[in-house]
Amino acid sequence: MARAPDVVAHPSPNCGPRRGGLRPHLIVLHHTAMESADAALDRLCDPSAAVSAHYLICGDGRILQLVDENQRAWHAGVGEWAGQDDINSRSIGIELDNRGDHPFSEPQMRALEALMPGIMARHGIAPEGVIGHSDMAPGRKLDPGPRFDWARLARRGLAQAAGNGPAPERVTAETFRQAAHAAGFTAPCNDATLLNTVRLRFRPWGHGPLSPADLAALPAPIDARLAAV
Repeated sequence: MARAPDVVAHPSPNCGPRRGGLRPHLIVLHHTAMESADAALDRLCDPSAAVSAHYLICGDGRILQLVDENQRAWHAGVGEWAGQDDINSRSIGIELDNRGDHPFSEPQMRALEALMPGIMARHGIAPEGVIGHSDMAPGRKLDPGPRFDWARLARRGLAQAAGNGPAPERVTAETFRQAAHAAGFTAPCNDATLLNTVRLRFRPWGHGPLSPADLAALPAPIDARLAAV
């Protein structure tokens, strides 16, 4: 059995009860988009900022817990995943110290991989329930961004892998939207934003117009239980 990671408590006042009796069945990954972990920590604990997360993972691999997992942290904002809103009440939020324009460090990735299994076990969260901020807020948010190694998490059973079937001969905006919707990307957005959002998650090297490879990169429809209250 893997050793549980060292976690340091650093409580943030920016939290409250989960609404409507909801319990977490998602993990939402973010990057801080700030110059340092200290700057991010100050903001995540500043009452006037009204933002927080359950965990902050520093570039050197230190893990800080800001909000108890039973509480509702204020990390996701407006958005939707698999037809469900109020993602804050349905999720655990993890912030990664990263500006968004450089790779995530190896100590940080190892810390994330050590932290996630316990969260997933405690709340019954499947790999399909691990999403990026951009997945549920397309166009509004881009994190954790194209430099985040989703494939690495998928290989460890900590996130859903991209589809690996053959690419169809052709794809239309409508068939792509239908497949993306079935995979969980239900937040309202235009066709270009949806394409960019799916690529951020499953095909970050993709460029140009919609292609059959974009459709092939989408995973199979998510289990209905992931959208359950």
